[in-house]
Amino acid sequence: MKKLDFYPTTNIDELAWPEENYDLTIDSSALLFFTDFQNNKPLVVESSSPVLKVKELMQKEHVRLKFVVDEKEHFIGVVSSDDIIERKIVQKVSEGLERAEIVVADLMTPKKNLKALDWQDISKATISDVITALQNNGERHCLVLDRENHKIRGIFSASDISRRLRLNIDIQEKTSFSKVFTATL
Repeated sequence: MKKLDFYPTTNIDELAWPEENYDLTIDSSALLFFTDFQNNKPLVVESSSPVLKVKELMQKEHVRLKFVVDEKEHFIGVVSSDDIIERKIVQKVSEGLERAEIVVADLMTPKKNLKALDWQDISKATISDVITALQNNGERHCLVLDRENHKIRGIFSASDISRRLRLNIDIQEKTSFSKVFTATL
């Protein structure tokens, strides 16, 4: 084992900054805000993972969404912090499952229910265009498809955009009849 030494910082005046310092605005290219999975590993969880452990993990990691993969590591959906709220867990218990038996696959949003933007479209868009799309669709996250290569290329996160622009981005979840009906049960 190598011994590491500590040094005083009294003679240090500067902080290191990234080489590229962008002055980001709502007119900046959408690509500057995009989490590209060719450069950043996606946050994944297996569909068979116990939902209570995943909920705890997501809270510790301060993430609101993870990609769900099957045993062959194929993308099958997403699980968000909204999917694993206590009310939904209790609903599964009322359907006969034990709390500890509930897995991500029981509460995730399957890929067939997801919509995404196209890589080619966002490469020509501003972040304002993406914010508008998120707001108009009541989405806090938006997947980006590389349709040519049949892959999920990345994701936009309203909270990441908000943090980088230092701008409050208000996303109102769209109300649908099915959500209102489910809430009344």
